[in-house]
Amino acid sequence: MGKNWMNLTAAELGREVGAGRIHPVDLAELHLDAIASHPLAERIYARLTPARARAEAMAAHDRARRGFRRCLLDGVPVSWKDLFDTAGVATESGSALLKGRVPSRDAEVVEVATQSGLICLGKTHMSELAFSGLGLNPVTATPPCINDEAAVPGGSSSGAAASVAFGLAPAAIGSDTGGSVRIPAAWNDLVGLKTTAGRLSLRGTVPLCETFDTIGPIARTVEDCAHLLAAMEGGRPTDLAGSSLSGMRFLVLETVALDDLRDRPAQGFEDACNRLSAAGADVCQGRIPEVAEAMGLAGLIFTAEAYGIWRDTIEAAPEKMFPRILERFRSGAGFSAADYVAAWRRLHDLRRIWAEKTAGYDAVILPTSPILPPDAARLMTDHDYYVTENLLALRNTRIGNLMGLCGLTLPTMQPSCGISFLSAPFQEERLMRIGAAAARALR
Repeated sequence: MGKNWMNLTAAELGREVGAGRIHPVDLAELHLDAIASHPLAERIYARLTPARARAEAMAAHDRARRGFRRCLLDGVPVSWKDLFDTAGVATESGSALLKGRVPSRDAEVVEVATQSGLICLGKTHMSELAFSGLGLNPVTATPPCINDEAAVPGGSSSGAAASVAFGLAPAAIGSDTGGSVRIPAAWNDLVGLKTTAGRLSLRGTVPLCETFDTIGPIARTVEDCAHLLAAMEGGRPTDLAGSSLSGMRFLVLETVALDDLRDRPAQGFEDACNRLSAAGADVCQGRIPEVAEAMGLAGLIFTAEAYGIWRDTIEAAPEKMFPRILERFRSGAGFSAADYVAAWRRLHDLRRIWAEKTAGYDAVILPTSPILPPDAARLMTDHDYYVTENLLALRNTRIGNLMGLCGLTLPTMQPSCGISFLSAPFQEERLMRIGAAAARALR
């Protein structure tokens, strides 16, 4: 069994399976063994699905032997965030409120991905009910950050990113409501794709805010993300060949996104912009004042919907929750239905203005997060620090969710500092071609 398999990307592993040089069962066993022996695995995986993984891997091998592989990633293992239903296996969304919740069928994206040949290794830890960008979860587990053992990994897809960063999965599937794919991807030096709301089915996923919830992959490369998206849709991956930055126009968003940048994120972003320019892109700066107004609506819209969805479950047993997550949910209780409707009507207006002002650019770029991963122990003891860092962590990524966009984060030369690209709704294929070219420039 080749130990160097663990260093390959998901797409590279898929090619090796297709060439007959890797047996899918051996690949699954290699990852299951690595998880079993890793000292931090219990902080990354909530539970494993070894019987399922072995059965799916054997089926993938049989297809490969007969020449009927379903996609490039047929036979490649992945991890799933613990809010995707998996038949007969607990799905608890990182919360004691859902302890022992065992769905009878897979989430629709899990079904389609399994039909495409992806192998389910297990379910990863996450922020409680997905309502935090930090990845801190004293109720279940706080996964580690690859660059700082004392820091949180980013959330809410915390274990998803950690499973890839620590070599315990070639790729992972997470969700993103306000940055929950992109923050952990950035803080663990990975690629994360936020899809457009509505592109992938949410049936069988535990919700946070259904109008904003999206599903997206976390992996080592843009190519992996392209193939993972296709596998979850049962479609064809976008062709990344020949992608180039020559003639591309990027807008550096000055409004909100560049405020209060800490030193290393600022350095990483500046260096990344210089590299994009050197590769042929036209990088210019500009303000979109409407972004600030949209950010002012975020607290109302997100918390009102989240509390509306979870109120009855939460108030039946509030003592089971991490107090700071409970506090955030309850902050949505004071808004009226009229407030909520009015805020959404205004947000739709702001989205139209954004579309008009960004129409001449191939993407809007910004630092994925203005901060580095915060210290986990201090987050537990310093309330003000927790509130400040949690809001800052998600500030820049939330712009993409508010404006209804798709987004991609790439690593920069600074550890735990990502650069994000935002494109118009349902333009994931075009965004990934941009991302593939940008990734080459950023190395």
